[in-house]
Amino acid sequence: MTTPAQLLRSFARTRASLDGEEVTYWWSGDVYSWAPDEPYQRVFGFEGLNVARLVQDAEAGPDAYQLLTREAAFYLDPATREILETWQDLPVVHVWNDPANQKWRPFPIPTTELGGQVCFSLEIPLAYPSPLPVAQYPVHSAGDTYRALELFQFFADRADLAGSAPGVPATMSWTRMSPWLPWMARGQAPGGLTFHCRGRKLGSYAEVPERTRAHIAAHHPEFAHAPEQWSEPNETSWTYFRKLDPPK
Repeated sequence: MTTPAQLLRSFARTRASLDGEEVTYWWSGDVYSWAPDEPYQRVFGFEGLNVARLVQDAEAGPDAYQLLTREAAFYLDPATREILETWQDLPVVHVWNDPANQKWRPFPIPTTELGGQVCFSLEIPLAYPSPLPVAQYPVHSAGDTYRALELFQFFADRADLAGSAPGVPATMSWTRMSPWLPWMARGQAPGGLTFHCRGRKLGSYAEVPERTRAHIAAHHPEFAHAPEQWSEPNETSWTYFRKLDPPK
């Protein structure tokens, strides 16, 4: 991993698979609220998955890729871990991001040596015009600019990366700091949420917990597979909420 292209290839084998086979990551964790002068609270459990297919981006050169993914995640009762339908008498809007695609080019991915493991770190600060402007969504929007911080870590064994397999086993962690979710109807109240999750690359989609597979099959069965080709723009919880509740 001495050049950006080699580094990206190692990361690609960790995050996905160079042979274009579908790769499922599954994660579980919790969501905590924070607000001035209020105690931190665990408000939700959280469980999700991402099904991805890595393909060459031929138009961009031999060291460029497209990561084609769909992503579903569910807010859980923090005690029972059951998938929620309502929260404080409000309907829960789960995560159905289709697509959640990425274009990859060689770049200096931060890595840390951890004994026999390599950790790839991605720190992604976000700030862009909110799909839910306050004037149109005074009850559901925290502000006219969406601001969040996404922190990913992917862990793979150095011995696996030294091999020739197109993909390697991996684990991951994910932390997100974000505004209140639109469906929580907190408006511009100060504070927000912190997501704290960990997970792993599964052997196949069949290893996703049965309860979760059944929920996906009953609501959006297409999320059991990655997209076949590139499309845009990406879906987010904010754009999905806008589709469900378009401005009047």
